[in-house]
Amino acid sequence: MKALLLTTPSAIEKQPLRLEQVDIPHPKEDEVLVKIEACGVCRSNLHMIEGEWLQRGIPAKLPIIPGHEIVGRVEDVGDRVRHFKKGDRVGLQPLWLSCGHCSYCWTGREELCPEKEITGETVDGGYAEYVLGKEDHLYPVPETLSAMEAAPLFCPGITAYHALKRAGNVMGKRVAIFGIGGVGHMALQFARVAGATTIAISRNPIHLQVAKELGAEECIHGEDRSALEKLKREGAVDCAIVFAPSSAVAQLAISLVKVGGKVVLGVNVELGNFSFVEEKTVLGTVIGSREEMREVLRLAEERKVKPISQGFSLEDAPEALMKLKKGEIIMRAVLVL
Repeated sequence: MKALLLTTPSAIEKQPLRLEQVDIPHPKEDEVLVKIEACGVCRSNLHMIEGEWLQRGIPAKLPIIPGHEIVGRVEDVGDRVRHFKKGDRVGLQPLWLSCGHCSYCWTGREELCPEKEITGETVDGGYAEYVLGKEDHLYPVPETLSAMEAAPLFCPGITAYHALKRAGNVMGKRVAIFGIGGVGHMALQFARVAGATTIAISRNPIHLQVAKELGAEECIHGEDRSALEKLKREGAVDCAIVFAPSSAVAQLAISLVKVGGKVVLGVNVELGNFSFVEEKTVLGTVIGSREEMREVLRLAEERKVKPISQGFSLEDAPEALMKLKKGEIIMRAVLVL
């Protein structure tokens, strides 16, 4: 099969991905072989490929096939697989495997499992024609969704949905989304589904236009100080969700939420000084559980949310990653096979 291999992490300009022919993997007893229709291109793929996460032990092996938001059809199944058969349409999210017996798994928080495996980071992922998945971590994908619609649900979709779950009940509240990119534009949609009034904040005018088209009640340029000060002065933000990878933006979000408000962070940032007297809550968020993934697919099937994406071929993955690095991708790039 064709696959893009990362052998030595380095800047994407140095072309660290090599398109090669490799053997099609064989499923173990509890595994499923998936013939890939599409795989999303995530900024975390770029971080890993460029070696920014080496200190965290990512990638866990080399060579490795990146890619963790995948949709395709079952090609073969292991001897113990009972819930999927050849031809079924399925998807894989970043959570490739969780142990099933730790306290996090027992309480439906598999994304925090200390023994978890991550698609495309600790095991081979979706920048290829085939991928292996564990039966218990595969999800039926509705036929009504195109491959380009379905693939981003398995990272931007689940990540955004989990962030909203971390925010709690936002019905009737004013929620500010900082960073209207691949994940942020999904968070905006989920917030609206949950009954929130949404405020989109971005430095990219194109992203703000997308937010407006998605129904954001307010769209504010990230450098419009007067508009931001007005939000702060009026105490208009109940909750902020941050997907812009900037410490300054995260600190701004904390300053803008009202006393007793909540900030959900989906990026690594420095918080700076934090005053306890206003009783603001700062939470982290990362991917999501299997139950949440099923809910994301249900909402997408009901057409309550829809990813915006642009397609590339597998061979053009380096181009897609370069455009992502330059900020030239509108919402999500998807490799379509």
